[in-house]
Amino acid sequence: MKLHRSLLALVTATVFAALSASAAPIPDSARINGFAIGCQAYSFNRFTVFEAIEKTAEAGGKIIEFYPGQALTKEERTIKWNHDASDEVIARVKEKLAKHGVRAVNYGVVSIPKDEAAARKVFEFAKKMGFYGVTTESVDNLDLIEKLVKEFDIRVGIHQHAKRFKKERDAQGNQVEDPSYKVWSPEYVRDQVAKRDARIGACADLGHWQTSGLKAIDCLKILEGRIISLHAKERAALGTGQHDTIFGTGVTDMAGVLAELKRQKFTGNISIEYEFNWDNSVPDIKQCIDFVRAWKGK
Repeated sequence: MKLHRSLLALVTATVFAALSASAAPIPDSARINGFAIGCQAYSFNRFTVFEAIEKTAEAGGKIIEFYPGQALTKEERTIKWNHDASDEVIARVKEKLAKHGVRAVNYGVVSIPKDEAAARKVFEFAKKMGFYGVTTESVDNLDLIEKLVKEFDIRVGIHQHAKRFKKERDAQGNQVEDPSYKVWSPEYVRDQVAKRDARIGACADLGHWQTSGLKAIDCLKILEGRIISLHAKERAALGTGQHDTIFGTGVTDMAGVLAELKRQKFTGNISIEYEFNWDNSVPDIKQCIDFVRAWKGK
């Protein structure tokens, strides 16, 4: 027990030392075939943070992207992992990551408040964890976000869910798009970040694009130079009602996606967000990672 406490104290000290450091690029040691690939912890949202780390390592992932609100451990389900975490909890998570050889690189999707003190908590947490980036949909708050990006040297990716529709239908019975939700569109996100600091860009969610009827490669090209991170998903077809499947088995053209990312000299994280086969998804995710490992780029 004394040894464990000493190690915890050492990790805690390391956490605080990282506060003054720049957010470094994702190292080669966290890459597979040139890509920093692993899991979005939401793939394991029926499990805990500690289990998500274990399952990411089991699937062969090198990186993990956390999301706010996941229970910490099976024994501590009331402790939620987010940017309000105590320094002791942060140290425990960092220790768990080190044990399994997984690097935490991103956090989201998280709302970044317009209140500066509250927004700072997100960036302070990111700095403590050494994240490469943070993922949000808070496009109405880019002035403050840009200020904090410059101060903390943390990248921010604007995430895009699928287009939304109103409850009512038109006279022909067709769905009516909700014009108040705009971030589903890669053109909209591109235009929002175009004149901002280069560390502000897009979290490219391939699955949500495809739900909206958009081809992943087309969207990546629209956002060229502004892609911070990916939520990677393979789909059998474009449109609604599709579930995630193993890379290379659908219409996403994942090989083409990797080629496009390489052409763009993309250096961010690829987080597999596998929202299918929830209780036993590790074998499927492993096949996705193996697809990237075996990919032969041009």
